[in-house]
Amino acid sequence: MDTKLITQKVSEAKKSSKKRNFKQTVDLIITLKELNLKNSEEQVDMFVQLHYPLGKKVKVCALVGPELRPKAEKVFDTVISEGNFEKLSKDKKQLKKLVREHKYFVAQANLMPRIASLFGKVLGPKGKMPNPKAGCVVDLRTDLKALYDKLQKLVRVTAKTQPQVQVAVGSEEMEDSQIADNIHTVYDHLVHTLPKGEANISKVFVKLTMGKPVEVK
Repeated sequence: MDTKLITQKVSEAKKSSKKRNFKQTVDLIITLKELNLKNSEEQVDMFVQLHYPLGKKVKVCALVGPELRPKAEKVFDTVISEGNFEKLSKDKKQLKKLVREHKYFVAQANLMPRIASLFGKVLGPKGKMPNPKAGCVVDLRTDLKALYDKLQKLVRVTAKTQPQVQVAVGSEEMEDSQIADNIHTVYDHLVHTLPKGEANISKVFVKLTMGKPVEVK
């Protein structure tokens, strides 16, 4: 897709959306065609590293043992120590609040079986289990600060049950060109993942949280 065209459509989406009393997210919506999503090989599930942060802080929670806790507390927004796992797993209200407030969960590798057992039923359905593909399963050698910075620009792109991708690519306060760059990055990665490339793309839209979709392609 042409970056100038994307930038123009981002500007249109901003202008057509009424001002709200909160910072609206800019979403990219791509409808797909000629895919058999019952076939796992044609499903979409990938992480894409953007060039620009999303304009809003991405909160990250770490689930670690005592050996990683001091390093983790200097980096992540919330740190849950192994000694508190059992208590948290029984406090459903607090656990759901934690899941709602954090986009990513990072886990110490040797604790993954216990984390899956205690938190899998809550994290799994929300797509927030610590994912090795995103670098979210760590050990003592991991550069936690570099990982945190990476997650500020990382988005997950999925289409498993419906032929549509919807992913945040920025906020309304970002420069149009930065949002357009993020859109182009996601689109390019997606096209190279699809079995038939651009032939699997039906339509492309950009919209603000409370705004109407503006067609890009």
